[in-house]
Order: sequence, then structure tokens, then C-alpha cells
Amino acid sequence: MIKPLADRIVIKVIDDVQQTSGGIFIPDSAKEKPQKGEVVAIGSGKTLDNGEKEPMEVKVGDIVLFAKYSGTDVKIDDVEYKIIAAKDALAIIQ
Repeated sequence: MIKPLADRIVIKVIDDVQQTSGGIFIPDSAKEKPQKGEVVAIGSGKTLDNGEKEPMEVKVGDIVLFAKYSGTDVKIDDVEYKIIAAKDALAIIQ
């Protein structure tokens, strides 16, 4: 598994299958990049000037929206992950 450093988050990308109202599936080449995923690992947090760690706002298991072109894509065992900075996680879906 991947263990992110500092204020980084590892996200398992959730790829929604898109289909038109007429039943036609939209191919991958015509889709926008997915912006939703499940948090599978978090770093220890950003180190502040006073030496303390800033607590992370997300936890493992959260479903988050993230910035479209953020992070680094990684593929392990045919599963697509994205490593992003905590600030690029825009919202938690509840």
C-alpha cells in the first residue's frame, strides 16, 4: 500500500459510468477526468512553524471531490489512485 507523506492524501478514483438518456454509453475518450474518489490513506499532516502537526480534515473512507488537474496518478495492481495535497480536496460527499 501507499503511505503518503506530510499533508498528502491517497485517493482511489471513482469512475462513474456515464450513459445518455437514450442508453448510449459515453466512451472514456469523450469523458472528463473523474473528480471523485475514496480516501484510502492520509499523511501525518503539515508541520506548522511551531513544530506541531496540523490535523487532517479528511479521514480514510471519506468520499471527496478534488480539483480537476491536481495530484499525481498512480496505478497499482490495475487500480487507479491519485496522490493529492490536502488543500486540493475540495469537499467531502456525505
